[in-house]
Amino acid sequence: MSNFTGIEQGGLINNDETLVYKGDKIAMGKMKLWEKIGSFILNFFEIYLSSTVFILLFIVFLLQIFYRYFLVPLTWPLEFTLMAFIWVTLLGACFAQRDYSHVKFALIYDREKPRTQTWMRIIGNALVFIAFSIALYPSYRYVSFMSFKKSNVLKVPMNIAFSPFIIFLIIMIGRLGYDLYIDIKKLLRGEL
Repeated sequence: MSNFTGIEQGGLINNDETLVYKGDKIAMGKMKLWEKIGSFILNFFEIYLSSTVFILLFIVFLLQIFYRYFLVPLTWPLEFTLMAFIWVTLLGACFAQRDYSHVKFALIYDREKPRTQTWMRIIGNALVFIAFSIALYPSYRYVSFMSFKKSNVLKVPMNIAFSPFIIFLIIMIGRLGYDLYIDIKKLLRGEL
């Protein structure tokens, strides 16, 4: 009997060695080298980096409250928490897309047949895929352009503060493209 009884419905798969997210689809033991590298890179940005930044954000936030009420108010924690919030939000959104845990308004979607749901997913994912693909290059240029400007207190270049948006776009374009590929393949094979 596994310690993870019933966890399969919560977005995780128990393969008796480790927990793998359903969005990953492949157990780590059967992955090729390039798949392991890709999985590590995604896990680094979506799980480890965003978790670390969130912990730092929370510690600095508590420090800011302590200094504000018991000592002299500090100026740098506000700037740090704002930048960390950008990082956590964008990288966390990539993680939420991994196992489809975004908030959804599925009143109409849930009432449709599987084939219609697939078409709705294809249209929605294609629109977002196209929009993100169009936004990628101008966003990269803007983030690169912002390297000359530094934050007021910490003197962090603003391209570092805004760079998670580029990471977000790249990961989301990849995930949406993969979802489109899977849905179109299901339609062509007639699996619905």
